[in-house]
Amino acid sequence: MIDAAPTAAPTRGLLTVRGLSVGFPTQAGLLLAVHDIDLAVASGEVVGLVGESGSGKSMTCRAIMDLVPPPGAILSGQIELAGRDLLSLPPRERRRVRGREVAMVFQDPLSSLNPVFTVGHQIEEVLLRRVGMPRRRARTRAVELLDRVGIPSPAKRLRAYSHELSGGMRQRIMIALALAAEPRLLLADEPTTSLDVTIQDQILHLLLDLRSETGMSIVLVSHDMGVIAQTCDRVAVMYAGYIVEAGTVGEIFARPRHPYTRALLEAIPRLETGRHAGELRAIPGQPPDLARLEGGCPFRPRCPAARAECAAVPMDLLQVAPGHVSACPFEGGTA
Repeated sequence: MIDAAPTAAPTRGLLTVRGLSVGFPTQAGLLLAVHDIDLAVASGEVVGLVGESGSGKSMTCRAIMDLVPPPGAILSGQIELAGRDLLSLPPRERRRVRGREVAMVFQDPLSSLNPVFTVGHQIEEVLLRRVGMPRRRARTRAVELLDRVGIPSPAKRLRAYSHELSGGMRQRIMIALALAAEPRLLLADEPTTSLDVTIQDQILHLLLDLRSETGMSIVLVSHDMGVIAQTCDRVAVMYAGYIVEAGTVGEIFARPRHPYTRALLEAIPRLETGRHAGELRAIPGQPPDLARLEGGCPFRPRCPAARAECAAVPMDLLQVAPGHVSACPFEGGTA
């Protein structure tokens, strides 16, 4: 079990997202990948974004990084980093923030690393361009970064290409690239996808160790509630572009109030005995087509506690306990 508790309680706000919406024009109409969400991350805090594929987790991170792929665009909202509204900055200033103050570890390191340049060249370029470090010092710093993320024989690995490395090593190199400019906020998009359980555990430990040493904040994207439980201080549950529930990890896991959150928790494998031991409780149905969403709660076609009133739910987050909010107004969806 990973100890995710911070060495000290976070006290200063770092990232504040208000009313963020991200849309893509399609032949069927406007597809809202992120729908009017609020999110806050304190200094030194690890916040999880959890939900099924297509729920808006990765697009939220891309919006924070100002990397929404065209023809998509940020339609509304504010993204503040330490009190600065990033969306109001000129494009040149936004690029300066990206990579220097906010960095991202993408889901697939093999496609994110450039196959025609060595690992060392790619890390040194970040140090030269983002930090303004002299080339000789950049080479030394690149070795230090690879050593810090647990790459064996780091000086030798600088000469390697991405296809020559294992999946775990490639992910560590992506983390080294993200850390090169010493960002205040790290966005980790499914950093353990396709890795075996042992390597996954090592990567999560590495992220938490870096948080403890540097004080940086982390937004961790995952579809795995077990990873969120082991790693995060707080969690926001996303579905169909909405945040449907948010709170501390302890509160969400002990007292989930939205039916979708409960369904995710019930899908976690458990060590049980008896007739139904080992059975997974899958969520029925499929996530909705975001270009054809109707009004009300988007989870209602799959919800075991759905009622007629769910067609008119405004999806506003309601406080159900201190620091715990849910978009379900029916006592967590209880019929």
